[in-house]
Amino acid sequence: MDDVATNRIVMKVRLRNAHYQVLQASDGRTALEVARAERPDLILLDMGLPDIDGTDLCRMLKSGRETASIPLIVVTAGRAPETKMRALEAGADEFLSKPLDEMILLARVRSLLRARETAEELALRNGTDQVLGFGEAAPGFIPPGLVALIASDPRRARAWRAALVPQISDSLTVLSRAEALNPVPGAPRPDVYVVDADLSPEGAGLRLVSELRAHPGSRDAAILIVVPESARETAAMALDLGANDLIADPMDAQELALRIKMQIRRKTQSDRLRATLEDGLRLAVTDPLTGLFNRRYALPHLARIAERAAETGRSFALMILDIDRFKLVNDRYGHGSGDAVLVEVARRLKENLRAIDLVARIGGEEFLVALPETDTDRACTAAERLRQAIECRPVALPGGAGEIRVTISVGVALGDGRRLMSGAPDIDAQVRGLMDQADRALYGAKAAGRNTVEMSRSAA
Repeated sequence: MDDVATNRIVMKVRLRNAHYQVLQASDGRTALEVARAERPDLILLDMGLPDIDGTDLCRMLKSGRETASIPLIVVTAGRAPETKMRALEAGADEFLSKPLDEMILLARVRSLLRARETAEELALRNGTDQVLGFGEAAPGFIPPGLVALIASDPRRARAWRAALVPQISDSLTVLSRAEALNPVPGAPRPDVYVVDADLSPEGAGLRLVSELRAHPGSRDAAILIVVPESARETAAMALDLGANDLIADPMDAQELALRIKMQIRRKTQSDRLRATLEDGLRLAVTDPLTGLFNRRYALPHLARIAERAAETGRSFALMILDIDRFKLVNDRYGHGSGDAVLVEVARRLKENLRAIDLVARIGGEEFLVALPETDTDRACTAAERLRQAIECRPVALPGGAGEIRVTISVGVALGDGRRLMSGAPDIDAQVRGLMDQADRALYGAKAAGRNTVEMSRSAA
């Protein structure tokens, strides 16, 4: 979103070269209409639009039901600290000054899209839980967090803490790199790590980002890295290694406080998602053998995916998968071996899907997979990837009884969000029709000799 055509063209070329699809708007009102209608995965917004102040447009986007969860990068020719603060306070996720550094821009885009995927998954899971009668709306209250400050010099970290104390209500603690990686047993784990990129020896700051992401006790925490303004390669690498946010050094304490609050808010969302999946609800909606979701969960969640597609006009894919000649496995090797096959097939399916995708066991040897925001080509590619993942190596049988070759047949149907929007209001009926299409495609795959993928020729 930029009022200067040349800027829009340059930005479009940069993003398309990185394999992103790009929509454009030359003024604020058009931008709002495009954002509400198309639900982009990320918005880049120039502050100098001709009709709406960029800060006001930030607030409109972040307050709208359709656009609130879309990550927002503000781009401007100005570098004034007060301009940056206004944008961040209005809800911008990042503030970049022109001329844009392509390396930093693309690293930022990748990082924010990863965060968006978590938010999208949370929204889908919560919607399904509420339909099942188990979930409640996530509370708006964000509890105080614990923030760990890790600097190249303890005096520098203490100076950070002194500057932050008047700005935030969260608890602050100064840690060394060793203390961050080897916490006291039973001690509370930080929600946010603020890490100095200039830790000694050289490169230790980036290594710490990677180590925190790999450590079970800190992998879910937010990481904010402090990087010298000129260290563009370090900044881009930090984001790709797993840092959630950057702040330029020398830094402004008010900006750092705002960024910390933003990361605590996002981490709270992620924690709620994990808690939902790990609590007693799991027993009610998962298959006890494979650990996948069961039919009770899958069908209402599939309806939520269809509703989202109807709202956005984007398509989604539905697959019905069946293990070929599974009865022979039970008859020849026993039900224990059959169970081992089911568990391994479930594991491979889950390993080859995105976090936002749905995979469920809906029958004895039958599985359902749903892929939000997926077109025909991507659906066929994903189905073939799953088929190959099952066929690629045999499954070990329990008790040292050898190995067995397993294959699956896959039926694929596509739900067209644009047709769902203009069709009957009964989403559940349309989902059942889509499942029938996938079932018929599965029968076609079986008839074609099994171990194959068949695409339904009908559209939802």
